[in-house]
Amino acid sequence: MSVSGVPIDDGRCFACGPENPSGLHLQFENLGEDGVRARTALAPQFQGWRGIAHGGIAISLLDEAMAHAAGYAGYRGVTASMSVRFRKPVPLGAPLVVRGRVTWKRGNVLGIEADVRDASGALLLRGEGHFVSRGSVGDAVDRRNPGA
Repeated sequence: MSVSGVPIDDGRCFACGPENPSGLHLQFENLGEDGVRARTALAPQFQGWRGIAHGGIAISLLDEAMAHAAGYAGYRGVTASMSVRFRKPVPLGAPLVVRGRVTWKRGNVLGIEADVRDASGALLLRGEGHFVSRGSVGDAVDRRNPGA
């Protein structure tokens, strides 16, 4: 993608790209009106303090959930802003559930929320963001739209 062009998913995304050997390899499922969900466990290389994920990695989980929520809603969006509230440390090697959903759309701006929870459902962190649509999923032939 050029800075002003349509975002292209070439499979190398740090968070979800299958072609990125050092990435998180998140795989999201579409939950319809409830947004998207991924299940994961973070590997030791994503550590901040002992036994817990680095804060930037935890925020990456939210950012990716927001991007996939936009994608399943039909938009190729890029992050414009995000606010995050950490509730509990994100453990390494433990099952996590990452969710995101679009809450509103005005013009080419999407309001999106996301959260990360542990296996018991306890909230670990939550974020709200604004994404700017740079086109629809159908605007490019790539991993998100292979059939065009």
